[in-house]
Amino acid sequence: MMAISEKRTLAGLNVRQAMRRQLVVLKVTSRIGQAINTLIKYKVNAVLLTDDSGQPAGVVSKTDVMGAYYAELPLESPLSLIMNAPPHYCRLTDSLEEALEQMRGLGIYRLYVKDENQEVVGVLAYPDIVGLLYRFCHDCQFSRLNAKSRQRLAGNGSYLKVRDVMTASVEVVSRDDSLSVAMEVLTAHRFGAVLVVAEGGIPAGVISKTDLILAYRHGLSQAEKALRIMSTPVRSCQQDQWLEEAIQRMILSDIHRLFVTGQEADQIIGVLSLSDAARARSGSCQACVSSRINVES
Repeated sequence: MMAISEKRTLAGLNVRQAMRRQLVVLKVTSRIGQAINTLIKYKVNAVLLTDDSGQPAGVVSKTDVMGAYYAELPLESPLSLIMNAPPHYCRLTDSLEEALEQMRGLGIYRLYVKDENQEVVGVLAYPDIVGLLYRFCHDCQFSRLNAKSRQRLAGNGSYLKVRDVMTASVEVVSRDDSLSVAMEVLTAHRFGAVLVVAEGGIPAGVISKTDLILAYRHGLSQAEKALRIMSTPVRSCQQDQWLEEAIQRMILSDIHRLFVTGQEADQIIGVLSLSDAARARSGSCQACVSSRINVES
C-alpha cells in the first residue's frame, strides 16, 4: 500500500535560510521617543531591549508604542514601562514550519533567533518568510512572472489568486473620526492599518501604526481627525489578481499590505498582507506540493 505525504514549499527549509541577521537593539532605560526614531530609521516593527548586562530583556513593537500614545504617556517615559517580556525565541536549525506554528500559537509577529551558544544572532518575522518564498517562486520554472512560461501556463488552475489568501474583511474609520478611534479599531482587530473612508464609504486614505507613532512623536492630540494623518492614495489590488504578482508588488514597493477590491474599483472587500502570504505556506501555486509528493511503498 502506498502512502502519499504532501510537502509544502517550506518543507526542508530552516530558520537560518530566512532570518535577518541585523538586530535593532535599545536599552530598557531608553525613552519612547528614542524607540520611535529607531523604528522609523530602520523600517522595523519592533526593537529588542537589553538590560545593563547586555542580555535580552524584552521587546517593544509599534503596537506597544501606539498603546503608549493612547495611554498618553510622555515621550520621555522609559521603554521598560511598555515592553513585552521575555522575548520569544527559535533556533537556527528549527524548520520554518515549526517557527510559523510557534508564531501562530503565540499570536506574535516575530521570533528572535539563537545559535548553538544561546546567543541572539537574528530575527525572523513574517516578511522574511514571504521574501524567501518569493525568491523560490520567482526562480521556479512554473512561475507566472517568467516570461517564457507565462503563455504555456495560461489558464492553469493551480495558481493562487489574491482572494485565496486575503483576509476577507476590512475595518474602516471616517475621515472625521479621531485618532483615538483609529487606535481602538487597530487594537481591537489586531490590524496593521485601517481604511479611512469619505462620505458614502468611498476609500479616502489609510492610517497605519507608523502614521500613528509619528503623530505621537510630533505631539498631535488624539482628538485630531483621521484626515490629518492619513496616507494617500489607497494602495490596492484586485481580488482576481495572481497572488505572485501582488506579493512582488509589495516586496518591490516595500509595503506590508494591499487593500483588495471587488468588482468595483472603490469597493474594498478585504486586505492582503505579508502575514497572510506567509500563512499560505505554499508559495504562489500548488506546483511545489505536487512536485514534492513522496510515494512510499
